[in-house]
Amino acid sequence: MLFTPIKIKDITIKNRIMMSPMCQYSAGKDGLANNWHFVHYVSRAVGGVGLIMIEATAVESRGRITDRDLGIWNDQQVESLKKIVEECKKYGATMGIQLAHAGRKSEVTDETPVAPSSINWSDDYKLPHELTKEEINTIVEKFKDAAARALAAGFDVVEVHAAHGYLLHEFLSPLSNKRSDEYGGDVINRVRVLKEVIEAIKKVWPENKPLFVRVSSDDYIEGGIDIDEMIRILSHIKPLGVDVIDASSGGLLNAKIDLYPGYQVKYSEKIKSQLGFKTAAVGLITKAEMAEQILKDEKADIIALGRELLRNPYWPLYAAHDLKEDVEWPKQYERGKFRV
Repeated sequence: MLFTPIKIKDITIKNRIMMSPMCQYSAGKDGLANNWHFVHYVSRAVGGVGLIMIEATAVESRGRITDRDLGIWNDQQVESLKKIVEECKKYGATMGIQLAHAGRKSEVTDETPVAPSSINWSDDYKLPHELTKEEINTIVEKFKDAAARALAAGFDVVEVHAAHGYLLHEFLSPLSNKRSDEYGGDVINRVRVLKEVIEAIKKVWPENKPLFVRVSSDDYIEGGIDIDEMIRILSHIKPLGVDVIDASSGGLLNAKIDLYPGYQVKYSEKIKSQLGFKTAAVGLITKAEMAEQILKDEKADIIALGRELLRNPYWPLYAAHDLKEDVEWPKQYERGKFRV
């Protein structure tokens, strides 16, 4: 199943392997993609990845995690991304981009971070400015503008980053959202910003192209989000037409996490079975046989690989050999194709 194409809306991804969005911290202060990003992403396209999700790309300057993160808040940045998209597509990859805002976890030098509440991530981080309603509306519009730019750059998938302790996750979790207005309190209020972002993006993102949302399914801290709370949260965005939930976890606060191979698969499985979303499983999935079994057991529809693809850009070619699947190699590399 790992090498079976999957069609989502009008987009067919050639296999079920997704490169998880991983920040490279290699852009200039202008947020432009450069030669490092070009080589990094094109290498994974050559290596046979079906869906490449470009790293967290900020919708505004203060929304970067660091000064060295990619941005998509101006048209110059679009042009730098377009070159990568066009080249990766030549090798059969479907291209996605994760639209992000770092919120209180932003370490941008000359900017004050923002958050739903004025609570810093840790003592080593700046105290964030609590967003006003008007400022929330502005950020929602910036997500919409970023989606329009993603379309102009040639992307076929956009993913909304609502995980790992960044801005949208901060609104979702009661541990970081202490507001008393319509954006805080119960689940309906805490999910409001995420809903507004999705609705805004769908005004400019074509109906025939997929929309993903990445979530942290568990905060791993008492009083925070657990998988049952995340199910309740996602039930409110289900009617909005989100196509895939990328089910990660953690990142809101430092927490002890029990790490083992496939430790987050239980989240993608539960979201898929209870809400009917297509899901991506991610987290210490390293072996082709394991990835194949997750799909066969209907615990996910897509396998997202992170560090494994940092270690080996050609993981899909090795995986195909392990699973005895015959896949097309780049013509220039055919001499290296496994023969037995």
